Amino acid sequence: MWRLEYPWLLAAAPLAWAAFRWLPPYVQPRSALRMPFFDTMARLTGKAPTRPGVQAGRGQLWLNLTVWLLLVLALARPQWVEPPLTHTEPVRDILLAVDISQSMDSADFRDAQGRPATRWQAVKEVVADFIAKRHDDRLGLIVFGSGAYPQAPLTRDHATLSLLLEQTSVGMAGPNTAIGDAIGLGIRMLDVAQERDKVMILLTDGNDTGSAVPPARAARLAADHKIVVHTIGIGDPQASGEDRVDFAALQGIANATGGRFFRAGDLRALQDVYGTLDRLTPQEVKTLRHQPKHEYFWAPLAVALGLLALWHIAAALRSRLGPDADEGRGSASWT
Repeated sequence: MWRLEYPWLLAAAPLAWAAFRWLPPYVQPRSALRMPFFDTMARLTGKAPTRPGVQAGRGQLWLNLTVWLLLVLALARPQWVEPPLTHTEPVRDILLAVDISQSMDSADFRDAQGRPATRWQAVKEVVADFIAKRHDDRLGLIVFGSGAYPQAPLTRDHATLSLLLEQTSVGMAGPNTAIGDAIGLGIRMLDVAQERDKVMILLTDGNDTGSAVPPARAARLAADHKIVVHTIGIGDPQASGEDRVDFAALQGIANATGGRFFRAGDLRALQDVYGTLDRLTPQEVKTLRHQPKHEYFWAPLAVALGLLALWHIAAALRSRLGPDADEGRGSASWT
């Protein structure tokens, strides 16, 4: 649609008529001959004396008016405004940190058909479903075992994220469990994000056995960085060694960061946990609107300059062809 950026400037259009109506005419200095019998000659010729000056012809007046109106229109800045473009941006980053230590290969879960499944197969299925539901959020993936590694950066390309999750397998990060390192890596990844809300969902089936930073210390750092950590424990608290899950430590991490702790003993409970997390972190987006504008002030300006150029070229040609020197001038007399 067409519009003027400064439409109020059109009020200056009548100034041309006001200038023509009330400003004194342009007077061109000329030499004159004084005659003592001027009044007698005026009576004999029947002409009345007038002030010396130059009066523009009708063509010159119309040219001046047209050029003025075009300049006013150019100053008002005509624009073509395209339909608004809408762009949405997420306001929340969610980082998924999942344990792929050797104990995740335990086949103590059952799939949707009731067949035996490993813990990792169940986790992968539920996490993939969670990713599919969060289409408006930026999601990232950390996998951890003996060390913590960024499997996928924070992204809205959920198809690639799901593919990287599918290609992840147990043991890729080592056999042990480094919960504190996973939280520390998540803090570094979320620190570079500019979103308002930062959430980490940490899932493990073991206890921390080899982190450079203890989980409690990592949780306090996460709280200092305004990161909420939700924890999920799916292991056996009665087991020993690497296979024993420390629910108390996971509860402490969640409490320190303002998150929640969940315990999931089977596939249905794990699905319920991620359903609860989906409700706890509702999807929010920031909508940005932009209307592209194309400036056309140059069009009336170019027409005005073109008319002036053509007028002066035509005047120069007439002078070369011997035009009447008095054409377009009023009669004048001198005293």
